[in-house]
Amino acid sequence: MSESSTVRRDGSKDREPKRTSPATFYRQVIAELRKVVWPTQEQLVTYFFVVMVFVLVMMAIVSVLDLAFGRLVFAIFTGGDS
Repeated sequence: MSESSTVRRDGSKDREPKRTSPATFYRQVIAELRKVVWPTQEQLVTYFFVVMVFVLVMMAIVSVLDLAFGRLVFAIFTGGDS
């Protein structure tokens, strides 16, 4: 098989897709970015604070669990209260 096409199970040949030139790729990227619905500044600020509150809550939960499990493991392996 010296050809640049592959044979499918049904016996038909499948040509490999052509590569896209960098200029065409750039134009396609710009076209896709124009389709994006960008958030307003108010939405962006709201999303920022929601994410920050969520991260802080998760940090607090993980910290409390880490402290609790750390003390539990320390108590188990030292054989008593510390």
